[in-house]
Amino acid sequence: MSKEKMKIKEIIVVEGKDDVSAVKAAVDAEVITTGGLGLGSKKLDLIKKASESRGVIILTDPDFPGKKIRNIVSENLSNVKHAYICRKDALKNGNVGVENASPEIIIQALKSARAVTFSEVNIFSQNDLLMNGLSGHPNSSKKRELLGDFLMIGHCSGKQLLKRLNAYGISRDDFDKALELTNEPSTKQ
Repeated sequence: MSKEKMKIKEIIVVEGKDDVSAVKAAVDAEVITTGGLGLGSKKLDLIKKASESRGVIILTDPDFPGKKIRNIVSENLSNVKHAYICRKDALKNGNVGVENASPEIIIQALKSARAVTFSEVNIFSQNDLLMNGLSGHPNSSKKRELLGDFLMIGHCSGKQLLKRLNAYGISRDDFDKALELTNEPSTKQ
């Protein structure tokens, strides 16, 4: 007896056809491809209509082109959620992409998708990053990567991290828990 796939209401935006196959292997969802960085106005209009009717979850590769596509789509739309897969879970034979992630990782990313909040309150400041070694320290980038993986908000610069912490409504408690995990000694040697 086959297990029924989780159904996703929102339309998932990915980069290419291999990503579509990986997402459809994991969940029951409608998927739109951007066609990579060549995202044109027709495709953007299609994604915009999807966001207005059902909402959109952006699930792009954890690399520079993926971040650029995510930014283009989210800057032009409302009703958008962001799902992230960490680089190590999207890596296969030196290639980084959603298509390399297991169905379980894709499901976890989609379940953890976050919408940008419109709160005027900024819980986190630059001081939080400095005091916790997330900015201005030799290992800041690696620590931000780990924190982003634990919070499922992706790896980014210090400035982007501060923006995401506040924009995605991350609680102080969730931040502190993730920070504790980044400070634990690695079990992988």
